[in-house]
Amino acid sequence: MANAQVFEQSIQINASATLVERCITEQDLMHQWLNPLLKCEPVGKWDTTKGGRSHFIIQIPLVQPTLESVVIEREPGLIVWGFEGFFKGRDRWECQPLAEGTRLLNRFEFEIPNPLIAFGFNTFAAGLTQADMQAQLHRLKRVAEKLHQSFQ
Repeated sequence: MANAQVFEQSIQINASATLVERCITEQDLMHQWLNPLLKCEPVGKWDTTKGGRSHFIIQIPLVQPTLESVVIEREPGLIVWGFEGFFKGRDRWECQPLAEGTRLLNRFEFEIPNPLIAFGFNTFAAGLTQADMQAQLHRLKRVAEKLHQSFQ
């Protein structure tokens, strides 16, 4: 991606990498931490194995921009969604086990093909998007740690 932008953030979570991965790959858990304006719907059956497809829909009245996504890389502790739409890129989630807990790394790499949309995004939404990514990590941390507590 020639004009790619990269937003990368991480957080330490007091739960196992397996549990954190469940929060990223299980649809009901995902909807507990995703931005409420973002809806993720499967194409067919929910599937986070390589080739699994879904739509990420931004709940903006009248417009509802949609990203078509497909799992392009999948290993234990790692899932990468590739997407096309008003953005083109990839959203990588990696669970790195620590002595105590997990470091979760989220790398959002994208380009916006339409210059008008790119200008609008860079002018008005880039900072909000980065702040929202950090807020999502904190919400995911709460979900994972609550789940961890329920198993003890």
